[in-house]
Formats: sequence, structure tokens, C-alpha cells
Amino acid sequence: MNEKHAAISDHFNELKKKVLYILLFFLCAFIGSYIFSNEIYRFLLAPLSDYYATEGRKGSIIYTGLTEAFFTYIKVAFMSALFFTIPFIAFQFFSFVSPGLNTGEKRVLVACFLATPLLFLMGAFVAYYFIFPEAWKFFLSFENTSLENLPIKLEARISEYLSLSSQIILAFGIAFQLPIAITLLNKIGLISVSWLKKQRRFAIVTIFIVAAVITPPDVLSQLALASIMILLYELSILLCIFFNNKNKESASDV
Repeated sequence: MNEKHAAISDHFNELKKKVLYILLFFLCAFIGSYIFSNEIYRFLLAPLSDYYATEGRKGSIIYTGLTEAFFTYIKVAFMSALFFTIPFIAFQFFSFVSPGLNTGEKRVLVACFLATPLLFLMGAFVAYYFIFPEAWKFFLSFENTSLENLPIKLEARISEYLSLSSQIILAFGIAFQLPIAITLLNKIGLISVSWLKKQRRFAIVTIFIVAAVITPPDVLSQLALASIMILLYELSILLCIFFNNKNKESASDV
């Protein structure tokens, strides 16, 4: 009994160390991100600025409260720090659970550990370089400069722009995790390839609903995200078939 309690205590102490490492890493990442928060925000603003430059127009980003700009930069630093900390969290989690895993489970976990941030970056890349320009073009199409006495002109708030751009990036980053989620569920036996194929129509309808909920209310972003998620769903089925065949080959060799 004492040995059991000692083992539990050791695991708990190790977990506390991991949490402390994560908090310290996040704090350092937050401080560094806040130092460069202005540059990070300018990077997010670049697609909107480029659109105005292409159209030969001038725009502006405003804040309507004394503390709005300050807290917006705090949010920028927080999101940036979280982005850099997530891979570190995954690494700490892997190092904590790896002693209790077999070789095959370690390989799967390492593959997920490597693929998760890469897929999120791919989603963020698509959102920033392909969705942002078209989305901003759509939203700015409601400006009307033909009325000289009473023009309709956008003066976006700094906090609203951050919320909207973050929402799009997060939506695409999460959507790109679909292959990992489905592959893991198939790996542990909760879903099968045949079930995924049978539920294809239901999955497509669900994907369009999810895309409509997590993206801004413009048709372009919703259709783009839904189309990408459908492709990722089909890719997930192929990955499940591939890994299942690899498992059968390994079993036959044994």
C-alpha cells in the first residue's frame, strides 16, 4: 500500500513540475509577445491595408475607449503566447504519459504531436493568405463613397478587427485538425472506415452547419471552410484505410 501511495505521489509531483514548466514557458512567451505585440497586430492588419492600397483608398482603425487599444494588445500577446505554448504543452504531455505506453502507442502519439501544430499552421496560412483578402473585400463592398454629403464609410475598431481575424484563423486552424481526430477515433476502435463512408452525407450537412457557426457571416468564408473540411474528411478516410492496412501487415508479419 505504501509503495502504491509513493507511486501516486511521484506521479503527482511530476505532474506539478510539468504544469509549472508550462506556466513559466507561457509567461516568457507572453512577455516576448507583448514586446512585439505592435508588430504582430500590424501583421494581422496587412491584408486589410493591402486591399486599401490596391484600391487607392485610405482607411483607418480606431479605438473608442481609453483602455481599448491597451487591452487589445494584451489579447494579441495572450493569443500569440498561447500559440507558441501549445506545442510545448503537447511535448510535456507526451513526456508525462510516454513511460506507460507501448512502442506502437508512442509512434501514434508522436505522429499526432508533430502533425497537430503543422496542420494548425496550414489552416492559419489558408485563412490569412486566401480568406482574409476576399473576406475583407466582401465586407468593404458595403462602403458607399458616392454620397458626397453622407458617405457610408468603415471605421473598424481595433478590438473588433482582432476578434474577427482571430475567429477566422482559429476556425481554419481547428478545422485542419479533423484528420487527426478521425484517425485517432478509428485507431482506438470507436469508429470504422465503413461507418465513415455510410455517414458521409450526414457529415457533409454537419460540416456546413459547423462552418456557418464558427466563421463570420459571409458566404465566402463559410463555403471555403466547408469545402476544405469535406476534403479533409475524405482524406481522413484514406488515412484510416492506410493505417489499418499497415496494422494488418504488421500483424501478418508477426
